[in-house]
Amino acid sequence: MVLSVALIAAYESAIGQPQELKAPTTAEAIAANLKFNEPAPAVEEELPCIISRFDNLMRKVGAEEGQDWRLMSAIAYSESRFIENLESKQGAKGIMQIRPVVARHFKVPVESINDTETNIRLAGMLLSELDDMLRMPSSTPEQDRLSIILASYNAGIGHVLDARRLARSEGANPNSWAVVSRYLQLKSTPDYYQKELVKCGKFSGSGQTLSYVSQVMRKYNQYCALAI
Repeated sequence: MVLSVALIAAYESAIGQPQELKAPTTAEAIAANLKFNEPAPAVEEELPCIISRFDNLMRKVGAEEGQDWRLMSAIAYSESRFIENLESKQGAKGIMQIRPVVARHFKVPVESINDTETNIRLAGMLLSELDDMLRMPSSTPEQDRLSIILASYNAGIGHVLDARRLARSEGANPNSWAVVSRYLQLKSTPDYYQKELVKCGKFSGSGQTLSYVSQVMRKYNQYCALAI
């Protein structure tokens, strides 16, 4: 949930600047998947809600978008405490706190962000796209992979890509969250953010991002123990 140059410019630190971009999913396919003009199909099997009243919707969208519904629930908890009509000062909306620029990128009507299923689906699409853009090897430990994706969701993939480039340039592992988080912190110092290989400049929000990743991963691990 790959991003266009226009999206990057509009989203600034919330997404960042990738080096290579692939063509996004077609508008027709997305619109068909979201079925804006049709009532949402009923979930085939209504399972007991364990995490939130959105469990079955999270299961449905997570399965369709290739995301663990428990991770998406952990993001929803951290972003909004599952409050559907929440809106931030920056214009992010819904339980996943999706910004209009994300909807525009995926060629989804901006007003549809207010629909909870669409809000969750856009988050799933963004997570998948970030994972593709990061191009981590299959050998990357799952906790590291998810943490780096979450940092990109929160801080912007451009800053995360910068941190990974810095790590690689100094012989460190760019697929380790411990390493990436350290270089995100170093991006607040001129010795690092002024380097030629840094594309997104200074990053002063590492404290917030590291706290966000820690909170979401903690909730995710709790939810994995509660539900399958």
